[in-house]
Amino acid sequence: MIQPDDKILIVGAGCFGLSTASHLLNRGFSDITILDKAASLPAADAASYDLNKIVRTSYDDVFYTKLAQEAIAQWKTEEWGDTYHECGVLVLGHSDDKHSYSSQSYVNDISVGARVAVVENSTEIRNKGMFPDGVRVASLQNTAGYLNYDGGWANAAQGIELLTSKIRARGGKFVPGKEVCRLVRNAEDGRTRGVECCDGSVFDADLVIIAAGAWTASSFPQLQLKEKCLATGQSVATIQLTAEEAQVYRRCPVVLNFSTGFYVFPPNQDNVVKMALHAAGYTYVPQQHDTSSPSNDLGISTPRTISNANENGLRIPKVVLAQLRAHLREVYPDLAEKPFLGTRLCWYNDSPDGDWVIGFLPDDPAVMLATAGSGHAYKFFPVIGKLVADAIEGKLEPLLASKFAVDRRHSDVDRSRYGQTVEVLHLDSLCTPEDLRP
Repeated sequence: MIQPDDKILIVGAGCFGLSTASHLLNRGFSDITILDKAASLPAADAASYDLNKIVRTSYDDVFYTKLAQEAIAQWKTEEWGDTYHECGVLVLGHSDDKHSYSSQSYVNDISVGARVAVVENSTEIRNKGMFPDGVRVASLQNTAGYLNYDGGWANAAQGIELLTSKIRARGGKFVPGKEVCRLVRNAEDGRTRGVECCDGSVFDADLVIIAAGAWTASSFPQLQLKEKCLATGQSVATIQLTAEEAQVYRRCPVVLNFSTGFYVFPPNQDNVVKMALHAAGYTYVPQQHDTSSPSNDLGISTPRTISNANENGLRIPKVVLAQLRAHLREVYPDLAEKPFLGTRLCWYNDSPDGDWVIGFLPDDPAVMLATAGSGHAYKFFPVIGKLVADAIEGKLEPLLASKFAVDRRHSDVDRSRYGQTVEVLHLDSLCTPEDLRP
């Protein structure tokens, strides 16, 4: 059993790593070191270090609905300042199929007492005051859903910066620029006693927590995690508004359409509108001559970002850029005529069923996995580390321990995604600056 004075080493300074460190400090653990491959922190490549993330209770799994409700209560506390913005989330894609993702989400929202307003058709969406005066909303044909007032968005980068600062102030240690390449194990019993970095440095630990996000499978190829943790690139685009334009759109809800995967935020503090597709995404396996990945000969999908592909790491497939503009036109036709400011491939670590991976390696009680956010971890940032801390202390409810187990059987798929076919990223298909124009 891990003790509060044991040496804890966390690999990854993203959502899982930071939240876990914070909750362990809350429980009296005093020797916590966080390693990250980024040269400076917060890591610009991390999926969690972003303009904004949706905060919603609308899940077809009531466990996440209830946990999101708990997280929102924490987001609203003084500890998080103005990180969270409760503008509401318009959940589209409602259908007559009571087993559809959005229909079951509605049932779960009602079961926890969420404030919702049902819209049966596109006319009601436009006429029920869900968008402020002055915002021209498109026809939204064949679309129904509901507005969940108990949700909105979080300034993702601000939250990461805030918790990083708090962990430092409480004695947590950060070591940037350390890319971990392998676990170091005792020859006698095979138990992990630390990690070795690509520069040859070794860090000893009583417990190693792997919270490396989309780099998990490729950084630790010896663990053979690629069937449990898949790095997928998700396409994001932004539009710059003037201050006057942003003022008109700022009171809009987050729009999330489960039928198409498209979602769009209201403008942030810099008057930038972000949109994306919640889809199966793209995988990328570096070529043999690319030595940036230690697993490039094992067929393991590896993030391609600005740190290992320069500015080209921000480009998304041209076909998806066109899809984003078409979907935006179906919501905000005026914005769809503006040029894109930029794009980004945001790299998720996906599990086959969309549930997180939280648990000890079956053959090594000195290694805990806390990963596979599957595109829906950040909204739980204030509380997700509690689950990891419970697992470390042996307090995680048995049903949850099974739900998140490393060696669980995957009998379901992530039904929140648009499409279930993951595509291979081809570099010759990426957009160019010319494609950003309408």
